[in-house]
Amino acid sequence: MSNIAKTRNITLIAVFTAIVAVLQFVGATIHFGTFSISLVLVPIVIGAALCGPYAGAWFGFVFSLIVLFTDSAAFMVINPLGTILTVLVKGTLAGYLAGLVYKKASEKNQNRYFSVGLAAVIAPIVNTGVFLIGCRLFFFETIKAWGAGAGFDNAYVYMLVGFVGINFLLELVINIVLSPVIVRLIDYGQKSLGRA
Repeated sequence: MSNIAKTRNITLIAVFTAIVAVLQFVGATIHFGTFSISLVLVPIVIGAALCGPYAGAWFGFVFSLIVLFTDSAAFMVINPLGTILTVLVKGTLAGYLAGLVYKKASEKNQNRYFSVGLAAVIAPIVNTGVFLIGCRLFFFETIKAWGAGAGFDNAYVYMLVGFVGINFLLELVINIVLSPVIVRLIDYGQKSLGRA
């Protein structure tokens, strides 16, 4: 990679880092009744597609770090180490795997919409999946009590339906719906980087 290309890539990483941080700090969300859907996964997917899986991991880490300091107080009092591990791993892995999936899919398939759609689907699946694993490993007794308080006899049903279900589905749908826009933004980014 030439010095100009390296400089452009570093600049792009800095720009996407700022976008992710600002969106998470200002709480860029769409509200559906009591549910709020974060839009931060969208720039993570775009940045991971443009800059690669390791940059995607960085964007996910930045997102996770902000979540850790702004939105994890309820979990932090229960298990600080479990909270830190769950929050940092979920975002970092979501960004890394979105970038890796995009890279592999675009190498094997020339359909950019398919590659972006796959990356856009992977990000919320990994983010929510790791969160659920962390909930089971570190917070299960508390979540069981929360579920019982909400009228759920089964803690797993509460985790899937009452706790993350609707948020996950809405984030997934938003990512899929925005996939064509993401393709255009990636095309624009690659043209401006001289990679098209």
